Order: sequence, then structure tokens, then C-alpha cells
Amino acid sequence: QVQLVESGGGSVQAGGSLRLSCAASGYTYGMYCLGWFRQTPGKERELVATIYPGGGGSPYYADSVKGRFTISQDNAKNTLSLQMNSLKPEDTAMYYCAARVWSRSCARSDYNYWGQGTQVTVSS
Repeated sequence: QVQLVESGGGSVQAGGSLRLSCAASGYTYGMYCLGWFRQTPGKERELVATIYPGGGGSPYYADSVKGRFTISQDNAKNTLSLQMNSLKPEDTAMYYCAARVWSRSCARSDYNYWGQGTQVTVSS
């Protein structure tokens, strides 16, 4: 059973930085897509960034975060991270770590496993 536990959310002023972490367990390295989603009340969950199994290929980023966010994976520690720089008020959301077995693409919304979420609040 894949288990995902996020940490690192919080409150920051616009222009600041935060780093989210996700401790992942129960998955087979090299077979799963790992990604970060975010959601605000009344809106659909949005794919923010995803990394391909084993770190192969180029990560996917939503247009809204390109150049500001970086997704990375520490295989030794089974940790997925999201470094968020130059944060904007519109980045305010609940952020979720997610995983799914790789199939054709990781840049998709139908992930199977989810963490409990961590809140990020950016004030202007």
C-alpha cells in the first residue's frame, strides 16, 4: 500500500520561498509517477508538477509555476520535494503529494494515491 505524508507548508509573504516534502513508502521505485497537486475551495485539483519514474525524462510543470517551482526526488530517503520560489498570492492552496503507476504519461490528473495535504498561504 502506497503511503504519502506531506510536510513543509506554512505562511509566507509574496516573493518568499517554501519547500514541501513528501515521505513516500510502499511503492516500487522506477514504476510510479510522483507529483504535486494543489486545490483551492470551489476549484478542481490542479496538477502542479510531476516527476517520471526513476527520475527519467524532464519533469512536467504547470505553466503557472514554470521557472519558480522545482520538483525533485531523493531516492535514498524516499522523499519527494517541491521547492517553491517567488511565491505569489495565487499560489495559496492545499498542496497534495500523489502517486500512480506509470502509464504513457505522468502529466495527468488520475492519480491513485494521495497524501493528506499541507496548506500553503501566500500573503501580499
